[in-house]
Amino acid sequence: MASSVDLGNQLESFVTQLVKTGRYNSRSEILREGVRLIHERETKLAALDASIMRGIASADTGRVHELDDVAAKLDAKYAKMATDRRSQ
Repeated sequence: MASSVDLGNQLESFVTQLVKTGRYNSRSEILREGVRLIHERETKLAALDASIMRGIASADTGRVHELDDVAAKLDAKYAKMATDRRSQ
């Protein structure tokens, strides 16, 4: 499927420069790369949204811990790791 795009002067100049310098072989290659990057970003955002929703659902069902308890456990864990590392 052929596409026609209007990038505006600034982006058009940028694309032309990328082809001219040999960074990309064609305008199509640049546009495919741009769409691929957007696809990757959207995929990561969808995964992040799903993780947030799982966290909210978990909290809604009561699977939560007090911040002070979690912080104390983490402090102890990393203090032990630091001590173990120094003793090696």
